[in-house]
Amino acid sequence: MMVMHAIAAAALMVALSGCSAFNYVAADSPVPEVSVAPMTPAPRVALVLGSGGPRGYAHIGIMKVLEEAGIDYDLVVGSSAGALIGAFWANGYDAEEIDRFAQSGGPFTLFDLSLFADRGWIRGQRLQDYVNTRLDSKSIEQMPRRLIVAATRRDDKAPVFFRSGNIGVAVRASSAVPRIISPVGIDGTEFEDADESLPVAVRAARQAGARFVIAVDVSAKAGTAPQGTSKALLDRDARRRSRIDPEVAAADFLIHPDLDYAAGPRRSYFVNAQVMGERSARDALPALVERLRLAGLTVRD
Repeated sequence: MMVMHAIAAAALMVALSGCSAFNYVAADSPVPEVSVAPMTPAPRVALVLGSGGPRGYAHIGIMKVLEEAGIDYDLVVGSSAGALIGAFWANGYDAEEIDRFAQSGGPFTLFDLSLFADRGWIRGQRLQDYVNTRLDSKSIEQMPRRLIVAATRRDDKAPVFFRSGNIGVAVRASSAVPRIISPVGIDGTEFEDADESLPVAVRAARQAGARFVIAVDVSAKAGTAPQGTSKALLDRDARRRSRIDPEVAAADFLIHPDLDYAAGPRRSYFVNAQVMGERSARDALPALVERLRLAGLTVRD
C-alpha cells in the first residue's frame, strides 16, 4: 500500500522526471532472499508490521502501548508502510520519536511526481533519499536493531526479503505500489510493493527463528466496506485477505485495529488511525501479556 507520506520533515518539492526505469547498482545493493536463514541469536519476540499506507499510522499507536507495557521485541519485519516504520525503529528510535517525525511532515512530502506516468506517477526517489538521510545512510545490517524488509519480485509476484544493503532502496522497493509508485530495479531485477505478495510477512519472522511473533494487520476488516463499494475494490480486498490470512494464522498473537475503510492522505485519518491502533493494543494487552507469560517470556517492568 501507499507509503505513509507524513513521516518526513523536508519541505514539499515536486521533482519532474523522465520515464526511464530506475535501477540501483552499487556495492550496497539490497540483496533479495527468497527465504530467511535462522538468525543467531534467535529473536525472542518479533513484531511483524503489515502494509497499509495511511493505515500504517496505527503501527505507531500500537508500538507506543507495547513500549509502555515493557514488551520488548528484538526483530521487526515490515511490509510497505510497515517497512518504513520498521526502518526507523531499527535505527534506535522509539515510537514517540517516530511519531514526531510523522507529525512534522505534510501531504506529498515524500512524493516526487513523474511527468510520465506509464510506470507510476510517483518516482520514489524522494522517499529513498529521505530514509537514507534520516538514518545516516546505514545499510540494513548496520542498524543497531534487527530488521527484515519484505518486497515483491515484479516478474513473478514472488515475495523476497532484504536483510542487507541500502535501507532507503529496500524501503522504496517495499513501498512501490503498482501504477502509483514506480517499480524499483536492483541489479537488473525489478521489485514492487510487499502488499502484492506478503502484506503481513509472518513467515519471515518464523524462518528467522523467532520464539514469539506478534502480527499487526492494518488492512480493512472483512465486511467493513460501505454499501456501494465497487466490485473491483471488493475483489482487491478479497485477494489481499487471501494473502494475509495464512500468514497471521501462523503468528502467536494478532492485533488488527478497526480502522475506517476509506483510507486517504488526510490528517484526520492519520490521527484516527494512530488512536485506533493505540486503543486496539490497550484492549489486547492483558491477553498478550498472558500469552507471553505462558510462552516463558517476561515483560519488562
